[in-house]
Amino acid sequence: MQIHGLQKLTLVDYPGRVAAILFTGACNFRCPFCQNSSLVLHPGTEPVISDDEIFQYLRKRRKMLDGVVVTGGEPTVQPDLLDYLGRLKGEGYAVKLDTNGYRPDVMAEAVERGLVDYIAMDVKNSLGRYGATAGVPELDVSRIEQSISYLLEGHVPYEFRTTVVHELHSDDDFVDIGRMCAGASAFFLQTFSDSGDIIGENLTPPSPEDMERYIRILRKTIGNVSLRDR
Repeated sequence: MQIHGLQKLTLVDYPGRVAAILFTGACNFRCPFCQNSSLVLHPGTEPVISDDEIFQYLRKRRKMLDGVVVTGGEPTVQPDLLDYLGRLKGEGYAVKLDTNGYRPDVMAEAVERGLVDYIAMDVKNSLGRYGATAGVPELDVSRIEQSISYLLEGHVPYEFRTTVVHELHSDDDFVDIGRMCAGASAFFLQTFSDSGDIIGENLTPPSPEDMERYIRILRKTIGNVSLRDR
């Protein structure tokens, strides 16, 4: 599996763990607010970090780290993802998988084979606006529904999260998201910020008042809703 980025330490990306983050390339979505557009659009132009470098680092840091986050891009498009997750588990690490949920079969297999300990799934928007928000007009939203339903069944610890963009989200969207994810164990909202490496243009963050209102809407159906700084 090609890893294009290694963040050697994070205290916030894996709840309850001190972790490293591995960034894969390529994605099956084209979200206009994506912060890693170079990884999504042109992964072949990005440097690749060798397996030797990654696993040597993880072995040296066993006393400091206890988790690894695999993110992207979209990790589930990688053909050897499951084997790679197995290697990370074999090193004694807890593994968190970040996914957009568009390949529920891969996600479920990773869980059922004991290859992941935590999943964070991005919920892009209400189903009616999902394609536009994900940058894929013909997107099959039934796959999203399948992934959400699977996680809600509690097979593995998980969270849902939405990056909120002023031009893409509304009160009605969060009413629908709240219904779709009702009873979720954890839901985080993240305020969009322009990293300078996004896919779209002319996007702005919501106001703090908007974010507070969206949190109140979600809390009508989801008990644990929080704002997370990116």
